[in-house]
Amino acid sequence: MIKRFIVICITIISSAAFAQQGTGSPYSFYGIGSLKFKGTVENRSMGGMSVYLDSIHFNLKNPASYAGNPLKGPYFNGESRPVKFTVAGTMTESTLESNFGEANTNSTIFDYLAVSVPLGKFGLGFGLLPYTSVGYKLDDITDDSVIVNRFSGEGGLNRVFAGLGYQVTEKLSVGMDFNYNFGNIQNVALEIQYTPEGDVVQYQTSEFNRSDLSGLNVNFGLNYKTMITDKLELSTTATYAPGNKLSSDNIRTLSTVTVDATTLQTTSVSNTIEADLGEQKSTKLTLPATVSFGVGVGDPKSWFVGTEYTYQSSADFSNPVFPNQNSTFENSSRIAVGGFFIPDYNAFSGYLKRVVYRAGFNFANTGLVVKDESIKEFGISFGLGLPVGTRNMFSNANLGLEFGKRGTTNQNLIQENFINLNVSLSLNSRWFEQRKYK
Repeated sequence: MIKRFIVICITIISSAAFAQQGTGSPYSFYGIGSLKFKGTVENRSMGGMSVYLDSIHFNLKNPASYAGNPLKGPYFNGESRPVKFTVAGTMTESTLESNFGEANTNSTIFDYLAVSVPLGKFGLGFGLLPYTSVGYKLDDITDDSVIVNRFSGEGGLNRVFAGLGYQVTEKLSVGMDFNYNFGNIQNVALEIQYTPEGDVVQYQTSEFNRSDLSGLNVNFGLNYKTMITDKLELSTTATYAPGNKLSSDNIRTLSTVTVDATTLQTTSVSNTIEADLGEQKSTKLTLPATVSFGVGVGDPKSWFVGTEYTYQSSADFSNPVFPNQNSTFENSSRIAVGGFFIPDYNAFSGYLKRVVYRAGFNFANTGLVVKDESIKEFGISFGLGLPVGTRNMFSNANLGLEFGKRGTTNQNLIQENFINLNVSLSLNSRWFEQRKYK
């Protein structure tokens, strides 16, 4: 298991070195970027529904999942839960559609790396994930098809987390995550000047803004499961993350650049000055409070169906340094419905009988309002959980495919039609088992 861990870490680090920006969404221009944290691949394959918690799959949304009942079976001897390790990445293909035409973009991003270790009735979880991502290139075009402004940006917010879960009773578990958020957002703006004859002015001024973000927040989780008939199990979950502040250290520089008259590409020259931001050099951004409730029912190790509602007080978000007159924020919400089916998890023959088949869909109001249009999102997803390894039947590779759209073409805005391919490994083993020799 340790050898697997090392190989996977090297693979992820190597892949990340050559990966593209984590998003190509024009809506990452607003706030602190597009939300990338949407749960594990298993969750996302079920429409983002994270109600189902068990002892062999990681659940990044609910720290109560770190605790659980001992596994039953000859490999674990009914005495413990496995150490869980998971890692994932996503490839995205998007078509950006507007009233003026279409454009295609693609991105690749590392999704998460996490480990959970059983400690009796407790469970410890920790890991790393990108929380938001910024990556856009936008042109402000007049009715005469003249580019008057050009914007670009990159960066995002990352999260390191560590949490503890506790099995209160056989049916009830609770947990708490501590999150350290860090990252930076970089934006470049260029107002393109023209001569009276309509020619591009060669020397122009480019504005560069950077915010270095950091801050702590916590997330509480609860899970309650009980058998309601001989075969049916009811599962309920709840999570709550209080609102908190992010510290933002800001800089703004102005540079003289040359602009190519044909391509409008810029080249920096030596004249660069730092603007005096005064009290706005160090500011606070609000990380909105989030609450979710979920419920589901199923036959354990056979099938499950559930729904989850998430609410976020994103109307509280504001950025005093870089406000945008065309956008505001409202409270966001999301409804996810999904489930899985396993033909026969304990089959000795017939590999496809042990495969987990997942599907789901979701509707969301992202909380972003641009030109009085609420930006909404819809997605439908499918996935497979493929058993791997021969010593035990608990590790698996997960594949997920998401189809969705975000935004609208009203008010000359952009609608994103995207396809996400999600890939993860979920590995389980008894790392701390003492070997016995005869």
